[in-house]
Amino acid sequence: MLWQDWIFGVGTIIFSIALIPSVLGKEKPAISTSLSTGITLMIFAFAQATLFLWFACIASILAGFLWLTLAVQKIRSK
Repeated sequence: MLWQDWIFGVGTIIFSIALIPSVLGKEKPAISTSLSTGITLMIFAFAQATLFLWFACIASILAGFLWLTLAVQKIRSK
């Protein structure tokens, strides 16, 4: 496993953990923020997979799903 895989993966996991209070709380970020971030992270995951950075890829998918979850929660709260 490449060291870059660990750096990107661990960093993204830390961002995901920091995002959990937003997923569980009442206040949600704007839909445009959540959707654009979630989609971008999924694109990053695809790029990381093509480079065989599997840990970073899985971490980006997790973070992407958390952001997309926030978008769905914001849409449902309206």
